[in-house]
Amino acid sequence: MTVTVAIIGRPNVGKSTLFNRLVGKHIAIVEPSPGVTRDWKEGDGHLGDLDFRLLDTPGLEEARQGTVEAAMRAQAEHGLEQADLALMVFDARKGLTPMDEHFSRWLRESGKPVILIANKCEAITGKQGALEGFSLGQGTPIMVSAEHGDGMGVLYDALVDAFAKIDFGPPETKEDDLPETSDGVLRMAIVGRPNVGKSTLVNGLIGEDRLVTGPEPGITRDAVPVDWKYKDRNVRLVDTAGLRRRSNVTEKLEKLSGTETIRAIRLAEVAVLVIDATVMLERQDLAIARHVVDEGRALIIAANKWDLVDDPVAQLETLKDRLITSLPQIKGVETVTLSALEGRNLGSLMAAVFKTFDVWNKRVPTGELNRWFSNTMEHHPPPAVGGRQLPMRYITQVKSRPPTFVLFASRPDKVPASYVRYLENSLRQNFGLSGVPLRLTLRAGKNPYAPKGGKKS
Repeated sequence: MTVTVAIIGRPNVGKSTLFNRLVGKHIAIVEPSPGVTRDWKEGDGHLGDLDFRLLDTPGLEEARQGTVEAAMRAQAEHGLEQADLALMVFDARKGLTPMDEHFSRWLRESGKPVILIANKCEAITGKQGALEGFSLGQGTPIMVSAEHGDGMGVLYDALVDAFAKIDFGPPETKEDDLPETSDGVLRMAIVGRPNVGKSTLVNGLIGEDRLVTGPEPGITRDAVPVDWKYKDRNVRLVDTAGLRRRSNVTEKLEKLSGTETIRAIRLAEVAVLVIDATVMLERQDLAIARHVVDEGRALIIAANKWDLVDDPVAQLETLKDRLITSLPQIKGVETVTLSALEGRNLGSLMAAVFKTFDVWNKRVPTGELNRWFSNTMEHHPPPAVGGRQLPMRYITQVKSRPPTFVLFASRPDKVPASYVRYLENSLRQNFGLSGVPLRLTLRAGKNPYAPKGGKKS
């Protein structure tokens, strides 16, 4: 069984820094302002020969019902429910606060085993402040510096002792524990401008309030992965921070969030662009869509808040027209109208995701590609340049994800861009490659598969 460890503490004590240290990479955004982490994040923790599931939770603080802070506390509580062990972190430089004492009592009431972490002990003042931790009754504080990696050996020893005492109970045989039979995990990023309903969509898909939501823009800051099973398919959903125009981004935290979103797109296979159906495609929506296409990722358009649209027929026509004129490079992109808040049409969204994912992975059989190429050269050859025909020698698909083709020609620099677009459109129409990025590169050279040397007989 894998041990699940949750990092718990008030805001700005270094929980995300410790999380990044233990997973071995910068997954969680780290920034000195409090309340940066708002959804609990998950990663594979490692320390020495120990491997464990690690949760980074939002900072615990007192909050009124209905506020973002209250939702953050609910996320931390949910993370603790998932855990076998809690690492309670406090800031040794500042010493204990009444809030630390309050949440230490809360942890004791939960019944979860706790390891007390005195963070920021790289200086003398931190080591002195760590001694205050004895008053919490959570055992000897482990003095660490998550930023510099100090104290990891002592933490390792504490984890070994704690893991040995965890009782997992009798083993159960469940269908979810059976060996993986699918062909892998589909990585799906949910992207879009701020406040279009991305987190609400993720919560609606998985059927629980996993992510903090609210009317305020910019609630999501990290790129938050959620592992999920839809029917018989394993999916890793990644909720991302809303992307605004670069000129409008001034705060360091928002810049970091934007960087995480771009990284999430790069690591995804399918990106679902969530737009506000009441305003349809704005300039920033199109900029995000073009970025997804430039990265070569499969794209789905999800028109959210469709329940608020006054004239659905006219609005849908507006959406189709804007896609045709503004995104010609992905003709036929799948679009789904839905209401994430009411759970409408979420099944249609996932059907579109899997359909587009299959097209994105498609490889055209060589024989069919050769027949298409011969027929095209015979009936629609490239225009002559300077009175001479431009020989097209051979085409091959070099990869999928997205479908990528190389066409060998004697003078590729002379082939008009309009003819290249014609070939791309013909490839889409003939081989069912609509709605995904398609790469077609022209290169000089002869047919690489032709026999080398010797004379023709």
